[in-house]
Amino acid sequence: MSITQQHLFDTYRARSLGEPAPPAPGTHDWQVVREWRDERNFRAALAGRPVRSPLRDALRRWRRLT
Repeated sequence: MSITQQHLFDTYRARSLGEPAPPAPGTHDWQVVREWRDERNFRAALAGRPVRSPLRDALRRWRRLT
């Protein structure tokens, strides 16, 4: 069963039971990514390591080369 079929099944079941429909697949993906990043930064801060961003570090290295 694909994720779309599962979502349609869950929506049908929720409607027949009078419950609110579940969110569409992928609705909260960016929120999950942000929470994962925040957790990683928090654990780095607790461990005494610098909180760094790989993208920001790459941009900084690139800027130094030019």
